[in-house]
Amino acid sequence: MLSRIAESLFWIGRYIERAEATARILDVHLQLLVEDPVLDRDATCQSLLAAMAVGHDGPADVDEVLRYLLTDSQQPSAIAYALTMARDNARRSREIVSTELWEALNTTHLQVADGQLASMRPADAFRLVRERANMIAALADNTQSHDDGWQFIRLGRMIERVDMTARVILMTTYGTGSAASWQVTLRACGAAHAFTRIYRASESPRSAAEFLLQDRLFPRSVRYSLNEAATCLEELNPKQHRTGFSGDARRIVGQALAQLEYRSISDLLGDVASEMESLQRVCAQATEAVSKRYFEGALPPEWIRGES
Repeated sequence: MLSRIAESLFWIGRYIERAEATARILDVHLQLLVEDPVLDRDATCQSLLAAMAVGHDGPADVDEVLRYLLTDSQQPSAIAYALTMARDNARRSREIVSTELWEALNTTHLQVADGQLASMRPADAFRLVRERANMIAALADNTQSHDDGWQFIRLGRMIERVDMTARVILMTTYGTGSAASWQVTLRACGAAHAFTRIYRASESPRSAAEFLLQDRLFPRSVRYSLNEAATCLEELNPKQHRTGFSGDARRIVGQALAQLEYRSISDLLGDVASEMESLQRVCAQATEAVSKRYFEGALPPEWIRGES
């Protein structure tokens, strides 16, 4: 597969996952502002912008959050930008992307370009983005051959999922670590229902953190996502090695996975901020390693600083 096509497929996966995760985060936290009249609106808006790597000085309000993170197609942290970039990458890899997947990406882009996100109620816009992103992900899984092209799409999704989960945990739990803040985190990660089914009435920070970080079966947990990313990297390099590992990206992801699997949750909760920042660095380093190996010297879009 040509390196430019592999790179485009990888970033389709990342941008679609980023759009969906951002929609979930915004939906939960802006709804929280409506439900809790004593919540500090400026602090909440500032934390949202900071978590998404948007440089912003001075007070922030909901309108600014929606512009920076939802509707501004020139802002790398915005949903509109992510959906547009996903479509542009699909256009560059048109010979690989299935017709159904291309049509879904292109239709979503046209809705964004037509200003639909800006004209809708925020809650409706977030729902639309989640539904379109999930449909696109399903089409990628069900209309693409599960060959190297599909592996790059899925690898991008899994790396982005780890990064976004780390961001939302860092944003909503740093400081108090209260059960209430962890419940917000579960909702923002799309994990509230699955968590309740497993843990029933228990809503302790320990249980929530364990579920989001170490659960083997929940598809949005960090452990599950790292394991899937490792599997993708193994499939992309089918050579069997009697010893060692297959490439720097596999080493980086494998080390992060092993540390997560064999550390106690108490240890991880000892310094949540440091642990989540470490996971973000893992994502950045893995992306750089994948780029060097498969994308022929292409510079990957930088997410941590909010640039592309």
